[in-house]
Amino acid sequence: MNTTPSSAPRFTGERALVLGGGGSTGNAWLIGVVAGLFDAGLDVTEADLIVGTSAGSTAAAQITGAAPADLLAAILAAAPQPRTAPAGADGGRVPVRSAADHLERTGRIIAAAEDAADMRRRMGAAALEMDAASDGSGQTRWRATVAARLPSQHWPQRTVLITAVDAHTGEPVVFDRHSGVDLVDAVAASCASGFAYKIGGGRYIDGGYRSNAENADLATGYARVLVLSPFGGRSRTPVDWGMHLAAQVDELRARGSRVETIFPGSDSEHMFGANAMDLSLRPPAARAGYDQGRDLAGRLTEFWLPA
Repeated sequence: MNTTPSSAPRFTGERALVLGGGGSTGNAWLIGVVAGLFDAGLDVTEADLIVGTSAGSTAAAQITGAAPADLLAAILAAAPQPRTAPAGADGGRVPVRSAADHLERTGRIIAAAEDAADMRRRMGAAALEMDAASDGSGQTRWRATVAARLPSQHWPQRTVLITAVDAHTGEPVVFDRHSGVDLVDAVAASCASGFAYKIGGGRYIDGGYRSNAENADLATGYARVLVLSPFGGRSRTPVDWGMHLAAQVDELRARGSRVETIFPGSDSEHMFGANAMDLSLRPPAARAGYDQGRDLAGRLTEFWLPA
């Protein structure tokens, strides 16, 4: 006999970890936070659900394939990098200025769009147009770049959701281990900013355009949701589109979930946004995240590991 009151929330899962997008520095910060929490005794990598978007999709694949301490050590041990971005769609090195140019281009698309669906279609069309002007050789190099970042190229057995957007239709897409798509391809698609990544007959763009940089709505039905947002919950879309992280958090809480968010501290905000693709900022971003994770572990333990 079911004695649960009808008004009580019925959850499909216990704990969800949401890893937001945020470029190269955002990925380093995410790894740092997870490693800091882990070293302080709180292992969030054992979440029942992990949602990864853009740089967060890379982090999701990384933390399910390697120990947080090893991932952090690799970032901190990397050779000093010049102020250039990681390999772009063509596999080459891209000046940091291009990140600001990309923000400007996509900002114009957002400003011209009528709503979220229109924005996604416009973003997809712009990416496809850029691809039409290229020789197509960047696809192979981009896949190799992404594959080199992942400890394992196999989907973990736990539930991991990787977000993207169909470039042809603008429809939101979510990949998991049952999608028939390789993990490397799912992550490469989720991180495809400024170009459309090909999987089979489809083309896909950055998962941050699905809803927002976090896509926390995918954690609906989980009792506890921890959101790590390199962009600090900020959104470039109009508030009335309802795509901001705050709106999604409110909705999760209205459905009975307990939600905690972690944002970069004010002293490290300069590492994100226009500087998010600056490889030279990865080590300090990781260290900032690690310190935050260590500091927050005590407060988050009761939330994540209830008695």
